[in-house]
Amino acid sequence: MLKINQNKLGTKKAIPTLVLSGASIDDVVSITIFSSFMGIYVNANFNIGIQLLNIPLSIILGIAIGFIIGYILVLLFNKLHIRDSMKVILIIALAIFLVNLENYIIIASLLGVMSIGFIIAEKKQVLGSRLSSKLSKIWVFAEIFLFVLVGAEVDINIALDAGLIGLLIIGIGLASRSIGVLISTYKSGLLFKEKMFVVVSYLPKATVQAAIGSIPKIAGVANGDLILAIAVLSIIITAPLGAILIDRLAPVLLKKEENLEITDNILEK
Repeated sequence: MLKINQNKLGTKKAIPTLVLSGASIDDVVSITIFSSFMGIYVNANFNIGIQLLNIPLSIILGIAIGFIIGYILVLLFNKLHIRDSMKVILIIALAIFLVNLENYIIIASLLGVMSIGFIIAEKKQVLGSRLSSKLSKIWVFAEIFLFVLVGAEVDINIALDAGLIGLLIIGIGLASRSIGVLISTYKSGLLFKEKMFVVVSYLPKATVQAAIGSIPKIAGVANGDLILAIAVLSIIITAPLGAILIDRLAPVLLKKEENLEITDNILEK
């Protein structure tokens, strides 16, 4: 999605940003609901209502804290002359801080991190472009670790044990999700082909499934092995398929924003 944004595909309607933001909120909702059902299973007195109320609270707190940090950074960069490499290190450190803060308070840390970027890009566009370029270079190296670590969680033998029932559950889930995306974007102003790209963008599964798929088994949940198997199977099927479809369909379904590209070239010069 970062590559698509860099290539100016769908940027006029901020489609790559829409997908990234929605994915972050989706993670918050998914993990919270998962934790709620796990809490019900292990604790009869678990209050699911309170846990569900934590979803909008964590989203609001995450965005608010990210905005505050973003504005502070803009003020700091305006008053002090700091090299871009040091600015990148400072932003990464604050991002790590937000992620760890999630262990102590209810906060959607990923949305907070993205909010920092939104504020910098909005208030200091030229600086935002330079920092984005540097972070893209870091991402080339960091994505190797991301996918290696996710791959280390995958046991193909367990996935194969899920069989046809696993494929059926995954298929129903993806179909329901796709319908939900179409409903959510009904009056968004997106063209049908742009909506279809958003649908495709939400097909891949990986990090959340790898992170929490084994928890039911560890907690002694009945059929925990089957739950883990289906989680792993969803990664094996949807991650490569979704990545290929996104890469191939982005130039076909999204409009390239030529004006933005020209503006960026002028700013660089």
